[in-house]
Amino acid sequence: MTVYDELVARGLIAQVTDEEEIKELINTGKAIFYIGFDPTADSLHVGHFMALCLMKRLQMAGNKPIALIGGGTGMIGDPSGRSDMRQMMTQETIQHNCDCFKEQMSKFIDFSEGKAMMVNNADWLMDLNYIDVLREVGSHFSVNRMLTAECYKQRMEKGLSFLEFNYMIMQSYDFYALFQKYGCNMQFGGDDQWSNMLGGTELIRRKLGKDAYAMTITLLLNSEGKKMGKTQSGAVWLDPKKTSPYDFYQYWRNVADADVLKFIRMLTFLPLEEIDKMDAWEGAQLNQAKEILAFELTKIVHGEEEAKKAQDAAKAIFSSGNAADMPSVTLTDADFKDGMIDLLSLLVKSTLASSRSEARRAVEQGGVSVNGEKATDIKASYTPDAFTEGMVLKKGKKNFRKILI
Repeated sequence: MTVYDELVARGLIAQVTDEEEIKELINTGKAIFYIGFDPTADSLHVGHFMALCLMKRLQMAGNKPIALIGGGTGMIGDPSGRSDMRQMMTQETIQHNCDCFKEQMSKFIDFSEGKAMMVNNADWLMDLNYIDVLREVGSHFSVNRMLTAECYKQRMEKGLSFLEFNYMIMQSYDFYALFQKYGCNMQFGGDDQWSNMLGGTELIRRKLGKDAYAMTITLLLNSEGKKMGKTQSGAVWLDPKKTSPYDFYQYWRNVADADVLKFIRMLTFLPLEEIDKMDAWEGAQLNQAKEILAFELTKIVHGEEEAKKAQDAAKAIFSSGNAADMPSVTLTDADFKDGMIDLLSLLVKSTLASSRSEARRAVEQGGVSVNGEKATDIKASYTPDAFTEGMVLKKGKKNFRKILI
């Protein structure tokens, strides 16, 4: 099976242009491809997982990835998939986020000399002259055609700013600049980026001639990324300070039965022959498949040792309701008011709930227990003595925290 055929077999390819040329470049290790990442936070999250795993796969096959950080486009904001305008960030915040991204990406991609690159589109977008953009770039774009793009249709209902309207032109210019500077001949992106990506391919061919080598491939990053991106308590981050290795493991351990084999194909590096045998699995075997998925992905992000710890802790907790290495939260004097801390505050402090209102609902619906006893009083409060030996707080069937003082 060729590299490209494996990408198809794993369910990673949605649409392509010039498929035969793309196959040739990828299969022979001649693709210099980029994927863009908007630095809207100081950590990547699981919604980026598919892109990162794809970059790793293609690099292993001899191709060269370019991780493009949207330091310039981040100053504008991508309207794709949104009904409101993104909050604009300062250059200092964007740079900090970019630095965090590179550290996390290094777990997937080898950035040693000649093997991969990380570039920031602020390096060329921030210095562009507006008149030059209108003459050299804007003349190649049809407003009528741009307004047919799905990303703009969604925003037109609530009002599309001229600022956001320029995003397609900026992203298209990115491909043009990468082609000129680094010989980038391929771009990947989510299915919501298709119009922007085609704009880049078209810009290269219009400005440099029909023989200019520029390809586009879209992945199912948008639809699948939305499924993977968030839980009820918020985003699942790759930064262990934001999402612990245990919680990261548990996120994948709790995916729906219908998704587990699909995610194993898309995101793990297990051989397809091994995965194909799992197609017949059902019932308890699907739980085994979830454990495989959770372990493999936690190992990629946090290392094998942390993956084993998370797996062992999960098994110990489910069998006994307690474990020495259960995820823990330590309270300080500042957490107590008049010598007490209430149950709702504990749920928020432990990240089992994202807000007091969510914590209240969980208690009222019977989904919270304290040291094995169901909690029914939303006004329950505790003194420091209650945490001397550690309180085990549980939300739902599988979310535990040990509260210490």
